[in-house]
Amino acid sequence: MNLTNCSRATQFILVGLPSVLGLESVMYASIFLLYILSLMGNGLIVKIVITDRHLQKPMYFFLCNLSIKDIGHTTTFIPKMLLNYLMEKNSICFFCCVIQLCFYFLFVVTEFFIISLISLDRYLAICYPFRYAAIMTSEVCLKLSITAWFGGFLSIICQVVMIANLPYCSSNVINHFYCDAGPVLNIAGGDTHLIEALGFLVTMVVVVSSLVFTLISYFFILCTILRMSSTSRQQKAFSTCASHLVVVSLLYGSVFFVYLRPTIKNSSFTMTKSVSILFTFITPVLNPFIYTIRNSEVKDSVRQMIGRKITSLRNL
Repeated sequence: MNLTNCSRATQFILVGLPSVLGLESVMYASIFLLYILSLMGNGLIVKIVITDRHLQKPMYFFLCNLSIKDIGHTTTFIPKMLLNYLMEKNSICFFCCVIQLCFYFLFVVTEFFIISLISLDRYLAICYPFRYAAIMTSEVCLKLSITAWFGGFLSIICQVVMIANLPYCSSNVINHFYCDAGPVLNIAGGDTHLIEALGFLVTMVVVVSSLVFTLISYFFILCTILRMSSTSRQQKAFSTCASHLVVVSLLYGSVFFVYLRPTIKNSSFTMTKSVSILFTFITPVLNPFIYTIRNSEVKDSVRQMIGRKITSLRNL
């Protein structure tokens, strides 16, 4: 087939979620509910961190970044997917697909950097409590946050540009519920080996290095906790670290399965879609609850905010 003379596809068809006969409405209603819960939970974290001066600390600053990431991540594809279902069509324009692919991977890659920053923050707070305030200043936190987002952008932009410039002539049907690299490359013409190698390299460098950094941080945290003389302090530190490691396990386990393979072009996308549901729908909902459910400062801030709202409504 002469790829130079082909007519480039201007619109793609998304196959959608794995079909469950007769339960499509329930499935999409559940996704809508998860999306609303994600917006509410993560939006609440962003609001209280910005407005409550007691929460303007490094840990909450990084959690706020994680919540912004989760809001952007889910908004990248869920509204479009729900709109397509309501309109009974699964089409997406070529440039919309490229933009979705770009932002999706930006948020995914940035999350690994933010998770690493949270583990660094907990390492310094627990292992060096007396030097913590001097090290993690507001300026340092801001610089680390900017580096995480900029690093995420640099990690994905080259691959996205290369994917956007491939010819799409033989098919315009993407076997996924959003524009993901593997399914898009599967319908692309031309040689995709360089793009796949680049994607695998980025995955290895970003995902594996951030996982190793996070695990090493929590190893030293665990050693420090075990040396604590106070049982109550040990329990509090263990509780915090355990909840963080739940997020790490869910995130890295699913991403390793989906992306950490030399060739993703010819992968089994039915299984990939099923695993993708875990970190695209479930994890963004769980993050605000897992990180803050045992946090007394966050609970107090939410109670105060609700109390102020009730008082203002009574005064109307």
